[in-house]
This record gives sequence, structure tokens and C-alpha cells, in this order.
Amino acid sequence: MKLGSERAAGLIYLAVGLGLAAAVSLGVARFAYALLLPAMRADLDWSYATAGAMNTVNAAGYLAGALMLPRWQARFDGRQVVVAGGVGTCLLLLLHGLVRLDEALYALRFASGVASAASFAGGGLLAASLAQRPGGAERSGLILGIYYGGTGLGIVACSLAVPWVMDSVPLGLMVPWQRAWVALALLAALSTGVMVWMTREMRSPPVSASQREPAPLAALRFGMAGYLCFGLGYIGYMTFIITLLREQGLSAPVVTAFYVLLGLGVVASSWLWARLLQRHRGGRPMATLNGLLALATVLPVLSAHPVVVLASGALFGSVFLSVVASTTALVRHNCAKAAWPSGIAAFTVIFAAGQIVGPVMVGWVSDASGGGLRTGFLMSAAFLALGSALASRQRALAPASA
Repeated sequence: MKLGSERAAGLIYLAVGLGLAAAVSLGVARFAYALLLPAMRADLDWSYATAGAMNTVNAAGYLAGALMLPRWQARFDGRQVVVAGGVGTCLLLLLHGLVRLDEALYALRFASGVASAASFAGGGLLAASLAQRPGGAERSGLILGIYYGGTGLGIVACSLAVPWVMDSVPLGLMVPWQRAWVALALLAALSTGVMVWMTREMRSPPVSASQREPAPLAALRFGMAGYLCFGLGYIGYMTFIITLLREQGLSAPVVTAFYVLLGLGVVASSWLWARLLQRHRGGRPMATLNGLLALATVLPVLSAHPVVVLASGALFGSVFLSVVASTTALVRHNCAKAAWPSGIAAFTVIFAAGQIVGPVMVGWVSDASGGGLRTGFLMSAAFLALGSALASRQRALAPASA
């Protein structure tokens, strides 16, 4: 019994360490952008479409990284890929604070997307492999939840650090949003260093193409379609929610509390949805979670009351990255282990495709409509609701051989 407890503690420890890679690649490199966006729009005179395009090119970089990931994993140890992606992300975040031209920012957002894919998608595969170790099978949902929930730690840290740095920390001739990018780079470097230390004993040898199997993607088509809708819908919320709340007149403390609560929800999601991910082999988890996200996205459109806004943040945070975890669980439950890399890569690509289109589409619709961001958010909610309906049609496959 003692040996089992020690094994479980060791797996949780490694999952937490890997979760710091998720904190950097998503929590800091992607989602902190929402906190900086109001200041960047005001200083650089951006439209909603331009603001959304910055996250679109970031998602395009993520797609490029996801497409290259199998090659990297065939040549290098999986942990080395994750570490290299984390280090690259830190350096690129620092460069964000040293430029002002739109073209340079586009290039950096693209490059950080490539690095984030190596770190985040690679880390997801390592987290999935932890569930194959002794004592991991019965905790697979929790292990995946902890990994993806690590993003919430990054969101919380950014929520507290960015307003303070922008308002209180002078740094040469840099404007506030540039100072914030530098601070995010330092935060990312610290997190990456801790991740490297905590996972120092992990090994994931290169896996050649001959050792892999193709995943049964046709049989997973409804799950993939639901995930595409998730990518289209969730990213509009995460890109523009702070801008919407600022436009609605909410105070800075309420906005900060909102994003902290959202981040804490991501952390809590590790435990909230672990049993759902572990018990169901079909599309029920994704369908349930997409439906809840649709509700969370509509709430700030219906009311700007602080209680409603905070409820939206708490619900959205406690759900959205569990959708990502649900795809890893879906592949694990329904594919042979040799097919995991191709299965996870396919879901990563479809996710990235949705994220490419989502931000600029929300921005364009918000610019063109009389309703502004509210119209864009309603469109995002519609995509999420459609994703819920599609995922509900995904059935479990025949049990996969190991």
C-alpha cells in the first residue's frame, strides 16, 4: 500500500512539473495577451480585426509547430522537445517588449506559437504516458487534468503581475505594455527553470515513424468536428474578454479579480472533471464541457453586473482546458498506444485551425456589426453550442490494444 502511495505521489509530482510547461506555453505566452490588449490597442491604434489577427498568427504558428512536432519527437527525447519549446518561448516573450512595429509583433506572435506547440502538445503526450506507468491507469483523468490545469497557474500569475508592472514598475523608455512583456518573459523563465528541475529524471526516447500507427481518425470524426468548433469559439472569449469588460466600464480591481478567478478555475478543473474524463470513452465529456462554455460566453453579453461577470470567468476557467484534456483522454481510451502520437497530433492540428480563424473572425464581425464585441461573443457561443451537439454524436470505439 505504501509503495502504491509513493508511486501515485511521484506521478502527481511529475504531472505538476509538466503543468508548468502548460503554464508558460498557454497561460503566459497566449492568454496573457488579453491583459495587455487594451493598452496595446490604445497605444498602437489597432482595430478589433488587427487585435484578433495577432492571436490568429499565434495560432498559425501553433499549427506549424504541431505539424513539425512528430518529426521533432522522432529525432529527440520528448522531454528535450518540451524544454526547448519552453526556453524558446521565454526568449520570444522578451523580444515582444523590445519592438513596436506591427510586422515585428506578427512575426513574434507566430514564432511563439511554434515554440508553444512544442512545449504544450509535447507535454500533453508526456502527461498521457504517465498514465501508463504503474499506478497511473486509475488516476489518468487526474494526471491529465493537473497537466492542463497548470495553465491556470500561469493565468493567475499574469493576472496579478501584469497590472502591477504596467502601473508601478518603470523600465527605461518602455511604455507599460512593453514592460509587461518583459515581466512575462521573466515569469516564464522562472517557471521553465522549475519545470526542468522537477522533470529532470523523465525520459521519453525518440519514436520512429515505423514504430507508430495511424489513429482511426474517420471513426473519431465527430469528436474532431466538436473540437474544431471549440477552437473557433473559445479563443474569441480568451482574446477579447478583458477588452469587453473594460468597455463595459468595470473597474480595474474587478477585471483583475475576474482573470484571477478564471485562472483558479483552470487549476480546479483538474479535480472537477477527472472522473468524467476517466469514466467515459466517447464524446460525452467534450459535449458537456462545450455546452457549459457556450453558457459562460453568453453571460457577459447578457449582463455586465460584477456577479454575472465573475460567474462567467469562474465557469469558463473551470471548463475550457478540460476540453483539451478530453481529446487526449478520447485518444487514450480508443487508440492503441502506438497511435497516440498521430491521434493527439491530429486533434492538435484541428484545434490550431479553429484558433487561426476564430480571433480574426470575431474581430471582423465586431468591427462590422453595430453590436461591437457583444456580437462577436454571441458568434463564439454559437460555435461552442454546435461543438457540443457534434461531440455528443461521438461514440466509443472498440477497446484498443496496448
